[in-house]
Amino acid sequence: MSRLLSGNPLPRPEAAPASEERSAESALQRWQKLGFDPSRCPVRDVFDHVGNKWTALILMTLAAGPQRFSALHRAIPDISKRMLTQSLRDLERDGLIHRHVHPTKPPSVDYRLAPLGLSIIGPLDTLARWAEVNHPEIRDARARFDAQD
Repeated sequence: MSRLLSGNPLPRPEAAPASEERSAESALQRWQKLGFDPSRCPVRDVFDHVGNKWTALILMTLAAGPQRFSALHRAIPDISKRMLTQSLRDLERDGLIHRHVHPTKPPSVDYRLAPLGLSIIGPLDTLARWAEVNHPEIRDARARFDAQD
């Protein structure tokens, strides 16, 4: 998917140094001392929606431009119409997409990225590239793990 957006292969990322792991650990400890409440965390709230199974695919599809419902469904064929409808409503509710009704008879509707939705395409593309680069290693790790049983 990310190749469609950029066409540039990425070099394989290096492993994070142990010092970064320690600093991340200490950051969590600092947040907890400051009264960090995971149930009210804005990052968790956003990730719950953006991390949804279909959200990234819908947003990346809309990055190419406005799409009608049927075009979105063809682009993501394994999503049910009901789930696509619900996902589009959730994305509209979060302000990531706009539902545009054209004043025709019968009315036609398309979906397009809102400015907030446009702002997430860069991070999503980075994540998609990371997944593309690291997928073979993840597949191998899964196979090794599954072979242990």
